[in-house]
Amino acid sequence: MSSAQSKPALPVWIDVAVIPAINIVLALLASALVILAIGEDPVQAVEIMIQGAFGYDEALGYTLYYTTNFIFTGLAVAVAFHASLFNIGGEGQAYIGGLGVGLLVLALDQWLNFWALIPLAIVAAALFGAGWAYIPARLQAYRGSHIVITTIMFNFIAFVLMNFLLVELLIAPGSMSPETRSFEEAARVPYMHYVLGWFGIEAAYSPLNLSIVLALFACIFVWVLIWHTRWGYAIRMLGFNESATIYSGIDPKKTIIMTMAISGGLAGFVGINEVMGVHNRILLEFTAGAGFTGIAVALMGRAHPVGIVMASLLFGALYQGGAELAFEVPTVTRDLVVAIQGLVILFSGALTYMTKPWIERLFAALTRPGNTTAQAAE
Repeated sequence: MSSAQSKPALPVWIDVAVIPAINIVLALLASALVILAIGEDPVQAVEIMIQGAFGYDEALGYTLYYTTNFIFTGLAVAVAFHASLFNIGGEGQAYIGGLGVGLLVLALDQWLNFWALIPLAIVAAALFGAGWAYIPARLQAYRGSHIVITTIMFNFIAFVLMNFLLVELLIAPGSMSPETRSFEEAARVPYMHYVLGWFGIEAAYSPLNLSIVLALFACIFVWVLIWHTRWGYAIRMLGFNESATIYSGIDPKKTIIMTMAISGGLAGFVGINEVMGVHNRILLEFTAGAGFTGIAVALMGRAHPVGIVMASLLFGALYQGGAELAFEVPTVTRDLVVAIQGLVILFSGALTYMTKPWIERLFAALTRPGNTTAQAAE
C-alpha cells in the first residue's frame, strides 16, 4: 500500500478552519516583520486595526459595508469554482451589473417608489452581470477559449465601456466629473443607521445599508442551489469529472453557461450596494477591486457560503482597520497597508494549501495506531 493510500484523510474541520487560520497567522507574522522593519510596534498596529475595524459603531459599519461586496464577489467565484471554472471576471461583471442598476434607476426613479424599484434593480443587476459573464462562458463551452483569459480580458473591456458611456453619453449635464446625475431619494437603499433608528436604536453614520440583507439571502441561495438542487448536482458533477457528466446525461456546455451566468449575476449585486446604496449615481471604478478580492475570499472560504461570510468579514476588517492604521500611524502609509492586505491574500489565496502537506503528516503521526500520545490521551 502506498503512502498516499495509507495517509488518513483530514477531517473537514481541519481543512475548513485550521488551515485557513494557520495561513492568516503566517500572513500576520510576515506583516509584523514588515512593520518591525520600519520601526513600529506590530502588536500596537494589530490593536489599532482591530479597534479601527470593530471598536465603535462607525468602524463596524464600514467593515460590514466592505464585507457585503466581498460576499457577493466571493459567492460568484465559488459557484464557478464548483464547476472547475475559475471566474476572474467578477470585477467587470460587478461593474456592468452596476451599470444595469443605474440605467434602470435613471429611467424610473421619477415614477416609482423604492419598494417598486428594488426588485427591478435586483433583476437588472443579475441580468447585466450574467450577460457579461455569458460571452466568456459561451466561448469556453463552444470554442474552447480558456475562461481565465476571457474573463480577465472582459474586465478591461468593461472598464473601457464604462469610461466611454460616462464621458460621452451618461454624464450629468454641466458636470465636470464622469458620473451620472444623482438618483431621486426614492431610489436609494436605506442606510442601516436609519433602519436601526426606526426601532429606536442609535448608530453612527456609515455606508452600511440594507444590501447586506441581500448578501445574506444570496448565501442561502447558493447553499440551496449547490447542495440541494439538480442544477447544483450538475455543477458539482462537471467540476468533478466532465466525462462522468456526459455519461450521466448532463450537457456540459449548457452547464458551463448556466454556472457562469449565475456567477456573473451574483457579482452584479455589488451594483445594488454601491450604486443604489452608497454613491446614488453611476461613477467610475465604484467596484474598487472587490471582484479581485472575491477570488481570495472564495479560496479562503473553501467555496462554501459560511466560509465566504467569515472570509469576507476578515477582509472587510483588513480594509477598514488598515485605513485606521494608516491614519493613526503616519509611518504606516496607505501603500504599506495595501501590502499587508496583499500578504493576507497571498497566504490565504495563492498559498492556500502551502501548509497542508505537513499538517497531513502531523495528523497521520498523531492518529497512527500505537502512537503513545494518542494512547496517553485515551
